[in-house]
Amino acid sequence: MAQSLRLMVGVPDYGTYVAHMQATHPDQAPMNYEEFFRERQAARYGARMGRCC
Repeated sequence: MAQSLRLMVGVPDYGTYVAHMQATHPDQAPMNYEEFFRERQAARYGARMGRCC
């Protein structure tokens, strides 16, 4: 339920990402939380980040 609510408002789930990386890409280091958050924001908003319009 909490994960669904986070996705509805656009908050990425870092724990799910880390679990996915450990399960499917054990040879790769996962991004830290700040890198993950920035990457998800960029994916969601694209080139509009940092601009008001």
